[in-house]
Amino acid sequence: MADTFDIHPLTADRWADLEDLFGPLRGANSGCWCMWPRIKGADYKAMEKTGRKDAFRAIVEAGPPPGLIAYHRGKAVGWCAIGPRPASSRFQAAKTSRPPEDVSEPDASSVYAITCFFIRTGYRRQGLMRHLASAAVEFAIANNAVAVDACTIDPEKPLTWGEGFVGIASVFRNLGFSEIARRSPRRPLMRLKLSER
Repeated sequence: MADTFDIHPLTADRWADLEDLFGPLRGANSGCWCMWPRIKGADYKAMEKTGRKDAFRAIVEAGPPPGLIAYHRGKAVGWCAIGPRPASSRFQAAKTSRPPEDVSEPDASSVYAITCFFIRTGYRRQGLMRHLASAAVEFAIANNAVAVDACTIDPEKPLTWGEGFVGIASVFRNLGFSEIARRSPRRPLMRLKLSER
């Protein structure tokens, strides 16, 4: 099946596909609409599901694309959020994912972050996360990024549904990402320096 995945940047003309993937009411995971990594916790909690949907649609319509959408035979089956670190303020500031103080940091806008995945039921455990993450790296390169970060989960036991939305550490290791910080036992912050790729 992997050979039949087509992956494209999420542009405004693909919004209906994303809405179908997320579920018009469900909004991916508990009505997140991919706003969880983008705004402060208090602002996120204060926002209704419909407000999150409207906010994310405005981001998509304004551009640039905030991530990638995967298709199988024309049906949207997967999502990966990627963009400059500053575009995801919670990711940028959170303890587990903020930039490491002991690592030489390039300009923040030139470091991209993969902040979440969502894969349709029936398409999980088929390698789609790896395909999306690989495509996200290529997307970052095309946009002149110098590095890509992800604050993944390193599970000690099989994950329950939804826990892996931040990315699985082993998938990123296999793509060449290295751990640059670990402030929580199961949440390594990983980076791929694109100059070393």
